[in-house]
Amino acid sequence: TYTFVTEGEHLELTAVTKELSGSYECIASNDISSPDVRTVQVTVNYPPSISTARSTGTAVGQKGVLQCEASAVPRADFEWYKEDSRLFNGLNGVKIENQGKQSMLVFFNVSEEDYGNYTCVAVNTMGITNASIILYGPGAMHDVNGAAALPRASVCLLLTVAPLYLLRF
Repeated sequence: TYTFVTEGEHLELTAVTKELSGSYECIASNDISSPDVRTVQVTVNYPPSISTARSTGTAVGQKGVLQCEASAVPRADFEWYKEDSRLFNGLNGVKIENQGKQSMLVFFNVSEEDYGNYTCVAVNTMGITNASIILYGPGAMHDVNGAAALPRASVCLLLTVAPLYLLRF
């Protein structure tokens, strides 16, 4: 809660951030009558910012859900892509569910072809942003950033490092 006190007819807000959105009361008073109070709603528009982009592991034949959440004013519209191809609701066994600031890409029956990298795009009149989200199988391992890696890639790395280690002796 912010309180601004000013003498005169104007309130000037500088260095405006989205936190300054909200209701403001203007109170006019004098010694003759009771104060007159009016409320003004201030809306600060800002581009989308993705706060949640959660990768998930799902077994073949199961239901899988990728989630993306973005804050924005005006509210963001969402688009989903796999590689360079835009996904559309109801096609290729996926459903896109948008509710407020959250979008979900739902797979009703995950197949091997569904595994991979997806991009959630959030856009409004102020800007655009995106996040990468991975649908992976139950055998995949993850790095510290949450990216999936196939177990055989780790085995190859181990086999490459072992001979180098032995060569030192």
